[in-house]
Amino acid sequence: MSQQASVSIDPAFVVAPVNRRVFGSFVEHMGRCVYTGLYEPGHPTADEDGFRGDVLDLVRELGVTTIRYPGGNFVSGYRWEDGVGPVGERPTRLDPAWRSIETNAFGLNEFMTWATKADVEPMMAINLGTRGLQEAIDLLEYTNHPQGTTLSDLRIAHGAAEPHDIRMWCLGNEMDGPWQLGHKTASEYGRLAAETGRAMRQFDPTLELVACGSSSRAMPTFGAWEATVLEHTYDVVDFISAHAYYQLDGSDHASFLASSVDMDRFIDQVVATADHVGARLKSDRRINISFDEWNVWYQRELSSGGLPADWTEAPRTSEEAYTVLDAVVVGSLLITLLRHSDRVTAASQAQLVNTISSIRTEPNGPAWRQSIFHPFALMAKHSAGQVLDLRLDAPTLPTTKFGDVPLLDSVATYDADDGRVAVFVVNRHPSEPASLSTALGGFGGGELVEAVVIADDDLTAANTQDDPDRVTPQPHPSARVVDGVLRAELPPASWNMFLLRVGTLA
Repeated sequence: MSQQASVSIDPAFVVAPVNRRVFGSFVEHMGRCVYTGLYEPGHPTADEDGFRGDVLDLVRELGVTTIRYPGGNFVSGYRWEDGVGPVGERPTRLDPAWRSIETNAFGLNEFMTWATKADVEPMMAINLGTRGLQEAIDLLEYTNHPQGTTLSDLRIAHGAAEPHDIRMWCLGNEMDGPWQLGHKTASEYGRLAAETGRAMRQFDPTLELVACGSSSRAMPTFGAWEATVLEHTYDVVDFISAHAYYQLDGSDHASFLASSVDMDRFIDQVVATADHVGARLKSDRRINISFDEWNVWYQRELSSGGLPADWTEAPRTSEEAYTVLDAVVVGSLLITLLRHSDRVTAASQAQLVNTISSIRTEPNGPAWRQSIFHPFALMAKHSAGQVLDLRLDAPTLPTTKFGDVPLLDSVATYDADDGRVAVFVVNRHPSEPASLSTALGGFGGGELVEAVVIADDDLTAANTQDDPDRVTPQPHPSARVVDGVLRAELPPASWNMFLLRVGTLA
């Protein structure tokens, strides 16, 4: 028997406008994300710049808005100069982060050309691990200054006549992690980030800067790290970052389906820490969150020491075959990010292609959508206008990791100009359906335009090269609007989307 749940939606209960940057992604020189992912000159679909056309088409369909580049752990040992200039003259380097050989055939200018073709905004990370302030401002001059200086004229000589005008910059990556090249204490990193950020603002005070927050809520320094870093950087940065990855442990489906509960607490605690520092400093500024690494990731190579024994180019690393269960969790994580749009104003799903990715490819072969592609693409396409603060009345579900959690996870957006409401709902119960009712009286009623569901009796079902459409959104079999109420039976472990055309407000 279905458990009963209701969601109350009112257009007056606004959280914040939908921020398109929440639908960002991440490209790192890790595994095959770049080489044979984005870039494969010999591929049948490759364009004049060596970019895979089939991947570009899927990236546009996915709807990503920003791309964080070039890392990730990779950036903490990266020399940006290696990736510019004539390709034949670029050095080949060892990358200790992912134990691979980096040819540097794809670098800064290639990425910017690709980003223009994909119609995405770049989000550039700088190396504060093995490098520092001077290299950061050199990179800024190379990318953003129009002309007339050694570095800006060098960019022009390299074929990029116009400045790249990169607006958003990450001041390092996961500097709290002992695995990171150049790992620092919070005080060491906070001082370096502040010095670097102030120098960059002397070049351009309108830049948007991201300080490194904790690489996980489970880190022993979580909370204290954010507080110390922001003590140094509060008047310099606009964002503090957050990173989180989730995975199914054994057969604990209920806890896995409730992963967004941890993300929700993570966000609330970082916001509380940032606001506490701001209050102590008597500042009128508000620091937002860039959740610039998040996904489901089964970190087998890292936990088992299974990175390649030999140094190789673009090894197959963390090439997850995502299941329908993973897709439901990814959809739930996106619901949480969207629900916190007042403070999470940028986010990057890690990563884009092949490595823990929404898109998979084979060298000289096809590209296909992973299961997790679909909730992201649909939410990116249909979230518009304002994010609404919902009132949920639902039973709770017991979980091993998070205690009792709400049975449903939900968010809605309202586009007043278009008269559209999008409702996204996850049923967290791994084995039982839920009956949903949503009153639309606040909108003067409504008409169901589209309803889809991602669910499957086989929670391990996944898309593969041979069966690329095994997991896809399906028409919702039970959704209907009767007497101003949206009703639907939500299958177990399901992600659901309902698009409504609403009438005159009551």
